[in-house]
Amino acid sequence: MLIEKSPQPAFQQNKQPGSIWFRILANLTFWVLIAIIAGVVLGSYAPATAVKMEIIGKTFIDIIKLFIAPIIFLTIVLGISGMGDLKKVGRIGLKSLLYFEIVSTFSLAIGILMAVLLKPGNIDKSKLQIGDASKYTSGPAKDFDWVHFFMNNMTIQVLVVAIIVGVILNYSRHREKAVRGLGRLSKIVFLGLKYVMYLAPLGAFGGMAYTVGKFGLHTLVPLAKLMGTVYLTMGIFIFLVLGGIMKYYQMSIWKFIKYIKEELLLVLGTSSSESALPSIMQKLEKMGCSKSVVGLVIPTGYSFNLDGTSIYLSMSVIFLAQLYGVELSALEMLSIIGILMITSKGAAGVTGSGFIVLASTLAALHKIPIEGLAFLLGVDKFMSEARALTNIIGNGVATIVIAKSEKEFNPVIESGEEQAAEAIENSVPLIAN
Repeated sequence: MLIEKSPQPAFQQNKQPGSIWFRILANLTFWVLIAIIAGVVLGSYAPATAVKMEIIGKTFIDIIKLFIAPIIFLTIVLGISGMGDLKKVGRIGLKSLLYFEIVSTFSLAIGILMAVLLKPGNIDKSKLQIGDASKYTSGPAKDFDWVHFFMNNMTIQVLVVAIIVGVILNYSRHREKAVRGLGRLSKIVFLGLKYVMYLAPLGAFGGMAYTVGKFGLHTLVPLAKLMGTVYLTMGIFIFLVLGGIMKYYQMSIWKFIKYIKEELLLVLGTSSSESALPSIMQKLEKMGCSKSVVGLVIPTGYSFNLDGTSIYLSMSVIFLAQLYGVELSALEMLSIIGILMITSKGAAGVTGSGFIVLASTLAALHKIPIEGLAFLLGVDKFMSEARALTNIIGNGVATIVIAKSEKEFNPVIESGEEQAAEAIENSVPLIAN
């Protein structure tokens, strides 16, 4: 079996003896889930105190962000220098961008289709809570600027620098020595990340407590139809679209989701897919994707493959059109997809950028009042979890697809190996030793 060929598979390193209660209490996933529940309870019954917990969630994410740049840099440099074939590196990059554009466009289309069918905006807007959207609606709408996008996107900057360094290192006579040194440094960085991830329950608690305390669960009631439509659409996209893609490559979306459940819970608690970026990269490597594919696809995907964000943006435009009774023609809906294909790429990594993208899109249409964004402010935070979860699953699937298509997928754990899946379930940390 493939598992026996590995000298020390990830799941064997963390397998814990003892009773089922010991394994549950020693599992970090359990404590993240408890933290999320505690955050919801605190936010519901003591909102003033819960809002103060924001600092805990923000601090955890800020610490995680410190690891993102070195992990992306080291993974890509080691992957490219280890691959040797620079033509293959270029092919992987182009194939990734093509895949991202196709799937992202499909997600925009399915968002519009579901909004048209379910009509979440057919409600009485006089009963909706109005937020202050002036910072997104004031001033002229700006066109998408690739230079601005690059200068404000650290992930893309690190990606470009790492590719350049990896290519240079490939031709250097000191390549082997440099790779050994970077390899040792990579182990140190991941070891540090492993211990930081034990703080994940605190981060999840702080993020969830602040969200519920600040915005309140009561804000969900007037826009429950929109919330339900968004979550339903993202569920359909994950299990039918991404699930179909995985099935084509003879893999199960259910088993993949089960494999990354720790990262998904962390994203759910913090409302940020960035909080799980370093650990999802390592999980995909341990799953069997090559270091070079993971290093190229995941960082690029976090800027160009935001499936959840694309669905939310397209649905929001149609929602606001329905809210104001604006009829959109088929050509105008195609225009929305075309505009969002470009502007949605700027919605990565910057808080509030989604509203800026929406404002630009509405301004370009000249039919839907931009002030309508005020109706979305109260409930947006509760939908950010759906966006982030869909984004991280989408990027994980993209990595597997590219790795499989490039024959860069060497699984330690086969989908049929129930014993391995069980052992992963019982692993203690989010990051394996």
